[in-house]
Formats: sequence, C-alpha cells, structure tokens
Amino acid sequence: MSLELRRRIFEQLDSLVLIDPHTHIDALNPAATTLADILGYHYYTELAHSAGMAKGQIDEPELDPREKVRRLIERMGPLDNTIQYSWFIEMCREFFGFEGDRITLDNWETLYDQAAEKMRAPDWAAQVLAKSKLEAVFLTNDFDDPLEDFDTRVYVPCLRTDDLVFHLAKPEVQARLADATGVDVTNADTLRYAVAGLFQHFKDKDAKACAISLPPDFAPQKVSDARADTAIADLYSQQQDASASQKRAAANFLFWTITEYCAEFGLPFDLMIGVNRNVYPGGVYQGMDLYDSRVSLIQYRELFNAFPQVTFPVSVLASVTNQELVSYAWIFPNVITNGHWWYSNTPAYIEHDLSARLEAVPRTKQIGYYSDMYKLEFALPKFAMYKRLLAKTLAERFVIDRGWSEEQAVLLGTQILRGNVETVFNCGPQTTDASDQ
Repeated sequence: MSLELRRRIFEQLDSLVLIDPHTHIDALNPAATTLADILGYHYYTELAHSAGMAKGQIDEPELDPREKVRRLIERMGPLDNTIQYSWFIEMCREFFGFEGDRITLDNWETLYDQAAEKMRAPDWAAQVLAKSKLEAVFLTNDFDDPLEDFDTRVYVPCLRTDDLVFHLAKPEVQARLADATGVDVTNADTLRYAVAGLFQHFKDKDAKACAISLPPDFAPQKVSDARADTAIADLYSQQQDASASQKRAAANFLFWTITEYCAEFGLPFDLMIGVNRNVYPGGVYQGMDLYDSRVSLIQYRELFNAFPQVTFPVSVLASVTNQELVSYAWIFPNVITNGHWWYSNTPAYIEHDLSARLEAVPRTKQIGYYSDMYKLEFALPKFAMYKRLLAKTLAERFVIDRGWSEEQAVLLGTQILRGNVETVFNCGPQTTDASDQ
C-alpha cells in the first residue's frame, strides 16, 4: 500500500507548475550550452576533487568544454553512489534522450553531441522551463544589477546584499555603489539614502525578495548613526585597512538599514545562515566553504523581535541546525522555514528535516524547496528528488500514521510546494489556503 500511495501522491505533486524561490540563474544566459556548463557545477567539481582529481585538471584556464567533460567523466566512477550523480543521469535521460545507467568514456561523446544539438535551439531555455514545470525562477542579483533585457515575470529579481554588508571596505564595492546610486557616501545618512535608491530600483523592476548569506559569527544589532558615521568614514578612508571593529559596526548598520527597507518596501528578507567561507583554500571554485555547528539562531533574536512586520525565510546550512529553526518558526510569527540548503540537500537530511517541519511548524510557514541552481537544467532532477521525499513523508506520516485522506495530504504538499511561495513572496496567482479545505 505504501509504495502505491507514495506513487499516486508523487504523480499529483509532480503535475504542479511551480515557482523556484531561490536560484543563481543568469537571466541573460539561463540554460546550459554544453555539458561542461552542467558538470562544471560545483557539486561535481568538488566531489571529483575530493575523490582524487587534481585541482589543476578542473580549473585549468581556457580549458576546452569538451575536454573538461572528458576529464570529469573519466573521474566520475567514485561518484556514482551520490545523489548528485543521479541528478545528472536523470537530467540526461529527460532532456537528451540518454537511456543508460552510467555515463562512461565509452558513451559520453555521443551524449555530449546530442546535448549540444538540443542546447543550440533558440528556445532551449523555454523548453527546459516547460519540461521542468516551472513558471518562474527567482534570481540572485548583485545590488548594482541594471535588471534589464529579461522578462521579470519569468526571471524574478532578488536583491542580494552580501557585498554591501560585508565588503563595503573594498574600493571596488564603494565604486559600484556610487555608480549604481549616484550618491557620494560620507556618513550614515548618505549611505542610508544610497540603500533606499537600490531598493526603489529593485522594487520598480518587480523584485520579490531581498537575500543575504551570513557567517556563523554574525549577530545583528542596531548601531547608532553616530557610531555608524565613524565606521563609514573609516571604511572609506582606510578601506581594507580599516579595523575589524569598524567593519563590524558598518556591517551591523547596513544589515539593520536593509531590514528597515525590507519593512518599508514590503519585501521578505531571506537569511541563509551559517556558511564559513574559505575553510579549504585548496579547493576548486566554490568548493571551499563549509558549515559551522557553532552557529545559533539566538544570535538573531534581537532582529526577529525588532521587525515583526518583516518576513524572514530562513535557510540553515546543516541539518543539525534544523531543530532550532523549527523551534524558531514554531514561536516567531515572522520566521519561515525555507528549503534545504547546500549540505542539507541530500535525501537523508531532507527526509529528516522535512518530517520535523511538517509535524511542528504551521503549514502556512514553510517554503518546501528551492533548487539553488546555476543552470535551468538542474531544476527537474532536484525538484523531483524533493517531491519523491515529500510524497513519501505525506503517505507514511500523514495518511498511514494519522489517518489523513489522500486528498488532504496532496493539498498540504501543494501548499508547501507552491501556495506558500505565492503568499510569502506575493507572486503568482494567489491560491486558496489549503488549510481552509
């Protein structure tokens, strides 16, 4: 019964057209052009490097895409047990007509050519979106992105603020801010005015969220204008030589100011908490960062209490932090559980974390999944993985264990996958609250 029930629930969830609320898609170049764009995704390069492939073989400058794929395929044998390998196989079957179970040195070239031929179609990105049943994807836009030449109904802008908060001491960031806003930043007032201009620009371009990735030692707090004046002056005069205390004060001022504008402009503020950068400096590109279990959401209590009107979709980097996130979403009305990020994005962790959220957090306060993808082709296998686990959890924990009807379970899954994305981010046609059914 369980397997058949899971299959039926999955099929109903898999028929939904979704909105992906967090990606790294380039709206001007959203789909892959060769298999190198897919296997160049950091999951594959960092796993291959971990299994013994030399960094220089992966990161060699001006490496021909075909040769890059050959090298990676040659070293993918040790990866065939990973979920990332299964994503690649599923993607190749669904998009490029691959029929085998393994991609090897004997068959990769045919696959490479078939994929390249498909990807040359002028409407390839639209084909991928349609086959993936995606209506729209959220972007991750630099604060100075002009947000031009793409359909913001399909590629939804999202203001990413990491550079502003944590790298304002860099002269290039200061120059970018001046170019984007026309503001000569000298103190708290002028910096606040510049940030307001960025928010207005993004809001005018149909942005639906603001986002930031946060280190494990960050604890946001309000900073007075007088203290901010001193810090900002030091950052602009000393730049990278500014003291750590001045950088920290400026970061807190900027973070708090950004949250104030999220309140004013009605944007949710996505917090991705816990990444420790450059832990492994010898790693491949994007394969240097890890989670840090010393992070705690208690560091954000002042923020959550100070801004009850701002919705905070929160992602945590490790499953070990999930119970704390569940408890915060249980208590704080403005804290939302958001997806399964990075090192938590494997079936064992997703199933554990998903079950905890479904059993303890109000159904209106959960964003089920986002792909975090860099190319559109990844949405299909990643969302399929999540939907299978969601169907399993709904079948076993709700229909079998708690006596829910299959219809009730599907309605809950629909809300987790689609309905809450619409209501939290105010996008798409508003659906009926499944809890009223």
